[in-house]
Amino acid sequence: MNPGGNERRPWIVGVSGASGTPYAAAVLRGLLAAGESVDLVVSRASRLTLLDETGIGFRDAHWREDLRAWLSRGADGKPGTFDISGADLDRVRHWSAGDLAAGPSSGSYPARGMLIVPASTACVAGVALGLSKDLLQRAAGVTLKERRPLVVSVRETPLSGQTLKQLVALDEAGAVVLPASPAFYAGATHIQDLVDFVAGRVLDAAGVPHGLYRRWKGELGEARS
Repeated sequence: MNPGGNERRPWIVGVSGASGTPYAAAVLRGLLAAGESVDLVVSRASRLTLLDETGIGFRDAHWREDLRAWLSRGADGKPGTFDISGADLDRVRHWSAGDLAAGPSSGSYPARGMLIVPASTACVAGVALGLSKDLLQRAAGVTLKERRPLVVSVRETPLSGQTLKQLVALDEAGAVVLPASPAFYAGATHIQDLVDFVAGRVLDAAGVPHGLYRRWKGELGEARS
């Protein structure tokens, strides 16, 4: 999909340091499956989380290789679960989190919007306060000021009163606050199903079509059928 004709207009995906890197992987796969272009910003803290949760390091100089390994891995940790092609990776552009001169740091850079998944409480605070300590926060601030869609999938528990106030501030600024809360009415039988439900709700909020979960149709017991 390229609504602007030949102009590339990607979704910016920011990955913060909260636990939940499988959510980010599922969102990225969903965007690529929908034919969308992606600008990826992986925070420094999230690289530690990714290494801990998957055993995969994410290196700026080898990001394509590392991204393929990450996206091909299932939520259960099994490698090779998903097929990620070179054509898929060609639609991804990676920006270093420390590059504050990157394209997404400017409002004139063409982008459809931004998805932060998972979003840590530190990330939530930085965006709510308008900080720009790294490219992820800066790109989120730009997204808000340009009135583009911003989806913040917070993944922390419990939430302090201060974080709740910051989430309200993001909502009032126009962002969609979408907690990473899996549901069970879709008939989940595997951890991947729960991950895909959250990823699907993120894509729903962004208006990106997908088939990641079975939607509610008003029929009780459908999940058991």
